[in-house]
Order: sequence, then C-alpha cells, then structure tokens
Amino acid sequence: MSPHLLSFSMSYPVFTCRVSAISPPRSSPSCALPPPLSSGSSSALQCPHFEACSGCSHELHLHRPVVVDEATDFFKSMGVSDFTFDSCRVREWRCRAKLAVRGSPLNPLIGLYEEGTHNVVDIPQCKAHHPNINATVEILRRGIKQLNIEPYDEDQGTGDLRYVLMAVTTYNTSLPSSERYINGRVQVSLVWNSRNENSPSAKKLNELALFLWRNGGSKSEVPLIHSVWANFQTSTNNVIFGNRWRLLLGDREFWEHIGGIDISLDPSSFAQANTQAFESLLWKLQKYVPYGASVTDLYAGAGVIGLSLAATRKCRSVKCVEINKDSKQSFEKTVERFPKSVDSSISWHQADASIKPSSWLMGSDVIVVDPPRKGLEPSLIDALQMIALVGRKEKSPSPEGYLNVKEEKRPWILRAREASVHAGKGWTLQSNKELIPEILIYISCGWESFKEDCKALVSSKAWHVQKAHGFNFFPGTGSIEVLAIFKRGPREQLKKKKTEKKRKKRLHDKKSCQ
Repeated sequence: MSPHLLSFSMSYPVFTCRVSAISPPRSSPSCALPPPLSSGSSSALQCPHFEACSGCSHELHLHRPVVVDEATDFFKSMGVSDFTFDSCRVREWRCRAKLAVRGSPLNPLIGLYEEGTHNVVDIPQCKAHHPNINATVEILRRGIKQLNIEPYDEDQGTGDLRYVLMAVTTYNTSLPSSERYINGRVQVSLVWNSRNENSPSAKKLNELALFLWRNGGSKSEVPLIHSVWANFQTSTNNVIFGNRWRLLLGDREFWEHIGGIDISLDPSSFAQANTQAFESLLWKLQKYVPYGASVTDLYAGAGVIGLSLAATRKCRSVKCVEINKDSKQSFEKTVERFPKSVDSSISWHQADASIKPSSWLMGSDVIVVDPPRKGLEPSLIDALQMIALVGRKEKSPSPEGYLNVKEEKRPWILRAREASVHAGKGWTLQSNKELIPEILIYISCGWESFKEDCKALVSSKAWHVQKAHGFNFFPGTGSIEVLAIFKRGPREQLKKKKTEKKRKKRLHDKKSCQ
C-alpha cells in the first residue's frame, strides 16, 4: 500500500452547513462501574510501575479521589447540595497515550518521564492503558529491536523515533456493543526525527511501519492495529508533534461513536483519553440543553460536544469555535455522516474565543465552554458577566465595547462571513443576535482554575450554579472532570414557600384559638 501525504492547510476559517436532528436513545450508556468498596484490591491500582512512573499519583481508592469531598463542600457553598460523582472504570480506561521513546535499539524504553526529569520510565504493563495499547507497544518494542531502530537522544538531537501516539477506536458495528471496547483497534502515530518522508531515514520508517502491520494489522493473527501514521518533527523544544502527518498503512478514517453520533478524529485532533467517562458526561450534559436551543460551543475542538447536542437536542443552531485549524477536517467529515433529514444550522469557526468574546456569546441560548486546564481567559469571564447583567435590564443601552460595537468595526466577523461555506437556508454569523445566553455549561479538567472562574462568575450575581457533577476521567490521579450548569442571574430565594408556610401557621393558630 502506497502512503498518502496529508495536508492540513485551511481554505476557510469558517465551515457552515445545515443538518437535521436525530432522536436521542431511550437510555444513556453508563460506564463500567467498579464495586462500591471503600477499600480493597478492586479499587487499587496494582501497577508494577507505580513507584517510578509519573502517570499516576494515587494507588488506592481510585473510585473516589480525595478531591471529590472538597468539590462536594465547594458546591454546597454555592447552593448545590446534590453534587454527584460518577466513578466509571478505574483500570484500562486510557484510550489515548503519548509515550516517549528513548534508550537504545537493544533496550528501548517506551513510556513516560520520571517525575521532574527527562528520564523515561518503561511501562509495558501499565494498568491505566487499554490492554491493546500495551499489546501494540510490545509489537513496537520488538520492531525496534529487530530492525535496529535508533530511539531519540535529547542531549545529542540524534536518533529516529522520538515519540509514539496510540489511540484506540472502539467503533466496530460488526461486534455486539458489549464486545467493542475490549476489541478496540489502535491507531499508531510514529513521531520521526526528520523533516519529511524524503529523509535518509525514510527506509527505516517504512520498515518499522510494515513490521507493525504484519504483526498487528488487519490480516495478522491477532488484529490489533487500525492504522500506522508518521509525524515529522525535528524541533529541539518540548513540542511533541510537528505539522506534517502522513498515513503509511491502514485506514485513513478513524471513527468513534460518542454522544449519539459518529465522530471522525484525525491523529492531530484533540480527543478525550477516557472515552467511556466522556460518553457518560455527554449524556448528562444533554439533559440540561433545552430542545430547539441555539448553542455556542467554545474551545470546541472537532465539535464533538456541539454536534452531539445538535443531533440529540434538535438545536436550531450550533456554533463551534476553535483556535486550532487542524480540527476543521474532522468536523467536516463528522457532519457528512449526519442524516440528510436533519434541520439544524451548524458551523465551525477557526477563531480565538478570548478576542472580543461577546461576538460569539450573543445570539445563543446556551454557552458551552470546555477550556484547557488553566481555565477561562479573563476577557471571556468579563464578557459573560457583562452580558448576563445587561440581559436583566430590558431595553436599556448595551455597554460600549460589548453589545453595541458596529459591525464594520469587527473585521474578524466580516472575514468569517466572507469565507464561510454554507448549505441550506440563509444563515449568518449574527442570526438571532437579540438572544442572550440563559444557560452556561462549564466543563473543567482543572479543579483549581474552575473554582476561581466559578467564584468570579457568581460574585457579581450575573450567574449562579444550578447543578454540578463530577466524573472520574483520570483514575490514579488527584484530578476529576467537572460539569457545572450555571443559570443567568442570582439564585432565587424561596420567599413564596416561606410566605406560604407562615400563612398556614397563622391559619392553624386561629383554628386552635377557636
């Protein structure tokens, strides 16, 4: 099979289409939960690499990290007394792994850096990895030894194989749904220390790819590998991937079924490592989005959250805003699989949501944010506060710099419109611009940054927390994923209920006197 060169150049910063909705399933899938034990081996890591590897910081009680208690108390202080936590599976959960390759051809080290160093710890029996990642790593190890592949040397800048990215797809409709996870196939991306596929070491790269395919490809005795890719990187900084990707062997298309839809993911696309926990979060999130809502999905990546909502909640419109242009191709492929009967206006925009953020916030009923670990940019928090407060003052002038900015003063909006690709009825970036967000859905992987953002949002009484849920995205660590639902305005006091109780008490007292 001849390799094909990928190009990630972007013709348009905005991609727009119209698709229609599909009905959500009657019941949402749930994670494979461990037994509800407070101690014991079922909730322990039991990994031989724990002492040396930096990947996990906790060995016991994986089903309930300590931070869950802190989160419960924090949300109580915010008026939410029913914070929930979904544990999901605590071992063999990781479906995406970026591993460094160091050592020598005779003794390759494939794993993670030791804490605080650039010394790689070999982790062939990692308990967090999906089993097929470990099995594929073993094939790679054998290939390095037999073909005399030189692992990368950071001090000298020499060697060929720098890193490997392994991503598992559990999308296999030929198998019963209960068997798809354990039989997931692995997409292998080899980060090669050269500028391109024409380098002197290209022969070794192709030999290694063929070795992987013969021993784990679709026609091997135990088919484990979905495809083999190459990424070319010669930089001496800490950036793992270069900009040039090439499919060497296997299927170009990599699909996963998440949140009720088929999602296309390229090797360069961001995707959650814990597929099952992310699925659980999506089904929970969907319950808080009203049918027919207009949604803006910020930090959208390939649009997984926004597209899932479009399909299951019959949204009028969904705008996905993402700064990384590489996600556009995955978004386009995903939309192509949507049923033709659908009737939602969906768009993807390559833009920095922190620059004039109100232009993205206005015109939507629901805002979804899924920022990186550092949390929301100050400009976005300011815009969320300002718009929520303005929305409470009917017919009052909008603050200068937020809502009354003339269109001609927003060249990035004009450029986005001019470059848009659209199919279906008339859709514009400013459609329904009179709408003001009523719901803010915040997904966070950084607990400390989330607390600060949450306090900022509620301090001005622009928003209040209505519901909150935690998910065990990272068993073995002190981190959790948080899903918080904010409603616009301050929390309503239950004055009517108190007044009713007083009235009943007065009536009771009168009857007693009589």
